Amino acid sequence: MDRYSSGMLTTLSRGLDNKCSVFPINGGNSPPSTASGGSGGGNNDSPVTTLQNKKVVAMHTSYLSACTFTDSDHQLLTASGDGTCALWDVGSSQLLQSFHGHQSDVMDVAMSPDECGNLFISGGCDRNAIVWDMRSAKHVYSYQTHESDINTVRWFPSGETFATGSDDGTIRMYDLRADREISCYKRTSVLFGVNSVDFSISGRLVFGAYNDYLVHVWDVLRGQKLITLFGHENRASCMRVSPDGTAFCTGSWDSTLRVWA
Repeated sequence: MDRYSSGMLTTLSRGLDNKCSVFPINGGNSPPSTASGGSGGGNNDSPVTTLQNKKVVAMHTSYLSACTFTDSDHQLLTASGDGTCALWDVGSSQLLQSFHGHQSDVMDVAMSPDECGNLFISGGCDRNAIVWDMRSAKHVYSYQTHESDINTVRWFPSGETFATGSDDGTIRMYDLRADREISCYKRTSVLFGVNSVDFSISGRLVFGAYNDYLVHVWDVLRGQKLITLFGHENRASCMRVSPDGTAFCTGSWDSTLRVWA
């Protein structure tokens, strides 16, 4: 599951079936059905909630790598291994706009935190980070300073800069006002790819989830690594800071979620 709607009524799912589906939370207007779990006698059975009324909204010609709601719960944005991003209408499941510019798989997208919500960024296996204007369907900025695939993109809280994480083991920041890369967070001891990044609420810290099972925390202003967090037993694949900024959660190939505070 990738994203919740602003009203927390629906969530999105995407994957290798080339589809993006919308699920109502708690079954939407109808109650969730339950099925018995486990085996043996009835005393050991536990109810398993299953979501009803799943709706397929988007379909690409290759796997979906990312999906997110726009500033409206009625539209969603997807990224795909077919090299495109796309805007979809949730109600009608109609394609509203395609965004062509990457030369390889698009791995992530992120909507601007600006209240106008007209910009989004995408990063892909062509080492390119592109800033798009949804109104014109054209890219307004493009940066290609990484040395390998870009796996993740994330806006700085102000919406004027953004960060990317790459298989080259670096996190890089780009400023739209300066129209260039302004920081690169790397150390010779950090050799593995970055799968996910996020900022603290203040923007002073940037967190990175890496292939070496670790989470590295960097000081945005000084460019220094502050701390390394241990705990996962396989690659850390995703992360997100809580809305109040007091904790963040990481997901891993070790089949666990861990909350850090």
